[in-house]
Amino acid sequence: MTTSRRFLTGTVLLFCVITGARVLAAQETTGAAPQADGVNKSPAIVEKPDPLKRPLTDKEKLAQKKALKEELKGSYKKWVDEDVRWIITDQELQAFKSLSNDEERDQFIEQFWLRRNPNPDSPENEYREEHYARIAYANEHFAAGKPGWRTDRGHIYIAYGKADSIDSHPSGGSYERPMEEGGGNTSTYPFETWHYRYLEGIGDNIDIEFVDTCMCGDYHMTIDRSEKDALKNVPGAGQTMYEQMGQSTKADRFSGGGLEQLGAGPMSSSNQSKQFDRLDRFAKLMAPPEIKFKDLEAFMATSKILTGPPFLFDVRTDYVKVTNDTVIVPLTLQIRNGDITFTNKDGVAMGTVNILGRVSNLNHKPIETFEDTVNVQVPSELLARKRNDLSVYWKSLPLRPGLYKIEIVIKDVNNPDHIGRWERSLNVPRYDDDRLASSSLILADQMERVPSKDIGAGNFVIGNTRIRPRVPTGVAVPVTFHRAQNLNFWMQVYNLGIDEKSKQNGATIEYSIMDMATNKAILQTEESTLKTNPNADQVTIEKSLPLASLQPGKYQVNIKVNDGVSKQQIAESAPFNVD
Repeated sequence: MTTSRRFLTGTVLLFCVITGARVLAAQETTGAAPQADGVNKSPAIVEKPDPLKRPLTDKEKLAQKKALKEELKGSYKKWVDEDVRWIITDQELQAFKSLSNDEERDQFIEQFWLRRNPNPDSPENEYREEHYARIAYANEHFAAGKPGWRTDRGHIYIAYGKADSIDSHPSGGSYERPMEEGGGNTSTYPFETWHYRYLEGIGDNIDIEFVDTCMCGDYHMTIDRSEKDALKNVPGAGQTMYEQMGQSTKADRFSGGGLEQLGAGPMSSSNQSKQFDRLDRFAKLMAPPEIKFKDLEAFMATSKILTGPPFLFDVRTDYVKVTNDTVIVPLTLQIRNGDITFTNKDGVAMGTVNILGRVSNLNHKPIETFEDTVNVQVPSELLARKRNDLSVYWKSLPLRPGLYKIEIVIKDVNNPDHIGRWERSLNVPRYDDDRLASSSLILADQMERVPSKDIGAGNFVIGNTRIRPRVPTGVAVPVTFHRAQNLNFWMQVYNLGIDEKSKQNGATIEYSIMDMATNKAILQTEESTLKTNPNADQVTIEKSLPLASLQPGKYQVNIKVNDGVSKQQIAESAPFNVD
């Protein structure tokens, strides 16, 4: 109580001091004379609002927000509003609308289709081609006063493809109801029932009913199987079995609410219990396809605590320039076979790992998402011997220069509690035209030329070379090679100077292999770009070295580039072990 009084007293004193100061200031400003009662009177001051500080109305705020954000136009608006309307997820749509320029939109669209490509090794995207073929089919067969892709039949066909079977009644007419719809005979509007044996994420034996109540060809999807009944609102006509037997009346169809107006019947209680299932199925059909590994997304979005033993894996990231605004980030993921749970069937041991990855910007907005399944097959009799072998997965991510966060979650399918999570920051470099630079120096256990038709496509392919990087087993841990293997190293050099007169470059590249135990070079050589690629401002370094002559130990690859034209120099190195 004492504290409250002291606080109140202090407040009153503070108010008096401030008030007195204001009165004194007003007296000094206006020159008003003091009155007999000691109170100074001055002309009333009328405060006028500052028009610059006036709060904005909701309408003005909305207009300001629209002005700050560039509106989608032309082909991009058509792409998001028409082309992918039925397959783009809410998360992807939000990310696309937040992009600020056409280059980012082009990159997003490219990744959108890559994410859905069922065969990443193929230069053609089968999913995209099939999708646009479905749009063309829908426009040709389902148009009804509006483009076919906008109709419900077009929506389902584009999202899920051709039905396994279709029960079509284009003219309606006489219809013998099945017992689950109440039995009895009636007359119907035109309707179709599409049957799918299986739809991923929805279930088995899916029946979708479309009804043309306007008799204009515009079939709409319905949950209520009685909607096709043209005599439903005609007294005494089209009665169900119970209505014919006097056990119910037609008025019973419209009482009690519910999703369907089938009326009372031998299976009405069963139909009522399935209403929520029908509503849930309808919602799933109308929604865009979900992420394939939804269970793994929970570990990514909420950092869910792992309940089982951690699923350990290693990740390597590299950087390769494509343009000034686009950098390819090859991502190599490595799993030890001994950490995978195998099941044996017909003499073959099979292990399956689901992978979900996401790249986000500094505002936590997803930029890239990828998902895949890795299958490892080993003859059952060789499984014990192969448990120490490594399985690798490769993903190429085109990103703009900048800082990102990358998250990867993996799941051992044969052991659902076996989950692994990996998270790192990703600083994608910027390659300026006037600065000598290089890609990552990649040490690989496999490196070979690819056929011309496979250039730039397929797993582990960079340009015209298939290169499988060795992945370190920890931060700052060198990769390991066996003496029976070859050491392959790959690197690109960018922005070599070109002489104005000769139109040729003039750089020298020095290579060396250092023995870290003695700090001496066991191999050292030099070559000129004039002999390898004299007219290019970019060169690719590809070397292969047998390791049989090296003793077990620690070594390091060093590459130094001296540009005689631009007078710049860069150097890269990578350690490795030989066992």
